[in-house]
Amino acid sequence: MPSIQTYLLVRFLRWRIKKPIKDPVDLAAIRIQLGQPYRGRIPRDIQIKTVHGPVPGEWVASDRAARDAPIMLYLHGGGFFACSPATHRAVTIAFARSGGLRLFVPDYRLAPEHRFPAALDDAITCCDWIATETGQPVAAIAGDSAGGNLALATLLRLRDTGRPMPAVGVAFSAVTDLAATGISIIENDRRDALFFGASVARLAEVYLPPELDPRDPFASPLYADLTGLPPILLHVGGDEVLRDDSVRFAARAQAAGVDVTLRVWPGVPHAWQLMAQLLPEGRRSLQEALHFVLHAIEGSRSRSRKEAA
Repeated sequence: MPSIQTYLLVRFLRWRIKKPIKDPVDLAAIRIQLGQPYRGRIPRDIQIKTVHGPVPGEWVASDRAARDAPIMLYLHGGGFFACSPATHRAVTIAFARSGGLRLFVPDYRLAPEHRFPAALDDAITCCDWIATETGQPVAAIAGDSAGGNLALATLLRLRDTGRPMPAVGVAFSAVTDLAATGISIIENDRRDALFFGASVARLAEVYLPPELDPRDPFASPLYADLTGLPPILLHVGGDEVLRDDSVRFAARAQAAGVDVTLRVWPGVPHAWQLMAQLLPEGRRSLQEALHFVLHAIEGSRSRSRKEAA
């Protein structure tokens, strides 16, 4: 059962956010609404450094993090057309506070000004730049919503181009099927706290070039060959219209021999990790993800040491 905090928030979101949605959707207004920076307190031990590299972004790390601490590339959500590193600090700070990770959060190019594959190209550029700048490859890739899509697509592109493969991937409420064929698109149309099922099809219209098939595997990782990917953690809400994007991806990944862990959370809204300060489920999800990431990285390093011995 969801917590009372989650129950009340979901009711509020349905009334305040979802119910007033009109057609046609005003992307500019939604971009402004979603683009408000994180207003919570930034802990004293957390350092956030803006970077103007090949892809601008920010480093987020704890004072306790070693200089050679594993690096996570975190790709923010926002429907491919909104948000920034500053909007997702609730998540990135939570990952950094352990001191076990350093995070780079790119301010990747947004649609519709920059359509697919611009954001994916930026993620790959970040991986190359991080390896050159720090002397170590990205150890983990994570993201939420559209950022979850990009995280999974980045793993696929890294594999196919022969680049170093991260030890682990994490996707929260990921969009994996821009063709919007999951049954939850219909089944959860009324249950979802934020979106109608038709919203997913609109994402494809905003993000993809008109001539591109939404089943392109780098746009919709559900349709990709998933062999050779590292361990992946998927968290999704049971009432989300995107529920089956994670459920079906997990099934296909498992069939391809990938070590995949799926958890479907009851009653939570889309990308509830962003509201971890309010929601106990958000805090638990982030704690589970952090444990999963650090365990996978340590397992990868142990295997490397054994192979080198």
